[in-house]
Amino acid sequence: MQPIKIVKKEIIDPQKQAATGNYSSAIEMDGWVFVSGHGFLDMATGEILPGTIEEETRLTLENIERVLVQAGCTRRDIVKSTCHLADFEDFDRFDSTYGKFFAECLLPARTTVQSGLGSIKVELDVIAKKAPQE
Repeated sequence: MQPIKIVKKEIIDPQKQAATGNYSSAIEMDGWVFVSGHGFLDMATGEILPGTIEEETRLTLENIERVLVQAGCTRRDIVKSTCHLADFEDFDRFDSTYGKFFAECLLPARTTVQSGLGSIKVELDVIAKKAPQE
């Protein structure tokens, strides 16, 4: 019996031009897509963009979705998210914006915690499962 070879593939954000650390935007392995933590950044410059919690949440989710599209997924394929908030007082406004993003989807399982994030208000990472090819 031959061992099963599982291939690990890097997914690159097409808009990322600036180095922001030693990590991959996402990794695909065996149909699972693991997207690294994203924040409210200009992907061309790597600079932090100041914004409200709603703006930061929306743009962060859009950045994540762009990476998922590169992997052949959509927001509908997200099964788990981990959300870090700099200030848990922002939770209700964050949650409302997050809910609008997933309005037409089954909501993913989620963990939300308060974390020291420096000058950003939110950071999110997700796990998605590619739909089987027909």
